[in-house]
Amino acid sequence: MTKNELRKAMRSLNRGLDARARAEASERIVRRMEALEAFAVARTVGLFCALPDEPDLSGAIERWRSSKRLVVPRVEGETMRFFEYDPQTLLPGAFGILEPGPAARLCPPREIDLLFVPGVAFTPQGVRCGRGRGYYDRYLGRADFRAVKIGVCYAHQLVDDLPAEPHDMRVDAVITDR
Repeated sequence: MTKNELRKAMRSLNRGLDARARAEASERIVRRMEALEAFAVARTVGLFCALPDEPDLSGAIERWRSSKRLVVPRVEGETMRFFEYDPQTLLPGAFGILEPGPAARLCPPREIDLLFVPGVAFTPQGVRCGRGRGYYDRYLGRADFRAVKIGVCYAHQLVDDLPAEPHDMRVDAVITDR
């Protein structure tokens, strides 16, 4: 299966989840995130504002705001950078994803301790297939980025094998709802 065929198949499976199933799976994923040793010791945690077909982390973001420095991405042309999470600054940005607005404070990559990474599919070994624009691959490949990288997806998005190219960046582990 090509990456584009895989993206189409996963998008269909993800959209097939009703609101209740998505919410329950998202909560299981969040509990598994919170149980990680890397989460316990992290001071700055990078997250993503979910698209409609991704696990919803919004409840976790609100819970974690008082104990962690949270940062979320903003796409600027071909570049993605992380900014401090402030719900007052969020605006619909690239691809309709909520992003920090212009007043948000930039977080240098070296300050992120733990980054939760979305993906279309992952293997148990950390191979990741993204949406095809390469934003996360470029960010994860930066010389000044050293955080623990955890892929986040629904259980059906964890597959045995993925086509990978040299520029595809791996994650250190993957968390699903199972």
